[in-house]
Amino acid sequence: MSALAFAGVRKRYGRTHALAGLDLEVAPGCIYGLLGPNGAGKSTALRILLGLVRPSAGRVEVWGRRVGRDGVLEPRAIGAMVEKPAFYEYFSGYRNLAMSSALAGGIDRREIEAALTRVGLWGRHTEKVGAYSHGMRQRLGIAQALVPRPRLLVLDEPAQGLDPEGLADVRDLLRELCADGMTILLSSHLLHEVEQLCEYVGVIAAGRLLAHGPVANMVSGDGGYELRVDDRERTLSVLAGLEVVTRHNAVNGAIRVWLSEDRPEQLTAALVAAGIGVRALIPRRPALEEVYLDLARTQTDAGTEEARQ
Repeated sequence: MSALAFAGVRKRYGRTHALAGLDLEVAPGCIYGLLGPNGAGKSTALRILLGLVRPSAGRVEVWGRRVGRDGVLEPRAIGAMVEKPAFYEYFSGYRNLAMSSALAGGIDRREIEAALTRVGLWGRHTEKVGAYSHGMRQRLGIAQALVPRPRLLVLDEPAQGLDPEGLADVRDLLRELCADGMTILLSSHLLHEVEQLCEYVGVIAAGRLLAHGPVANMVSGDGGYELRVDDRERTLSVLAGLEVVTRHNAVNGAIRVWLSEDRPEQLTAALVAAGIGVRALIPRRPALEEVYLDLARTQTDAGTEEARQ
């Protein structure tokens, strides 16, 4: 049984199709990254998953139960932090969680203490939320989602606005939760973080799933070579005239080169013959960000061509 599954889910607002037949499945016990540009349909998908929005067509299932059709999900089925968490500024972190738990039907106070301890806020739980830093508020939002000890945790941009130390804390926390058997669906714009943290990833654009699979497979394609030379400008000029080079770009002082055949010795010989000193030629695998941008570019080009027709 899947932790969650979208099957042909569509959502239409007037003439706008927020989701255009989304099919997505998340296996139990993994961290799944959901990626897509603004307006791709990620937020709509999460709201439908949580029962906040009704789909125009299709179905969503959480732990085998259809959202909106099989009644209210059990409290432990799902926990979520969607968009910016909102709290009462003049109440303590603990009191905020106690109030939200009471509204949800009442939770053992020991669970609140456990959730605050898990996110590193026990000891600061009596302080007013108004005095919390941005990172502490994000952790309090995650604690709120953890109080019912859900089997599926849904997080929308949990690391947004965090400093490097805060990012590392959230990353470690989510890994611990997954190791304890929790399934996590993570929506984020921080592709480097997603690549480090998630086992699986799905890319959404225009309300459709463009690609999905293990992160390791997504980034296993041709990443080209990183080229370091003694004369960058002359090298760029030479590369433009070499048939073996399919494309190249310059980033942060280095040059990235893709070849029509995996014959780097041909590239090196051509550069040396042109009087260029080759300092390094290093094979690279593509980063998740590159894969994502290529997919987004392909979608944009397809949309442009469709509009022309």
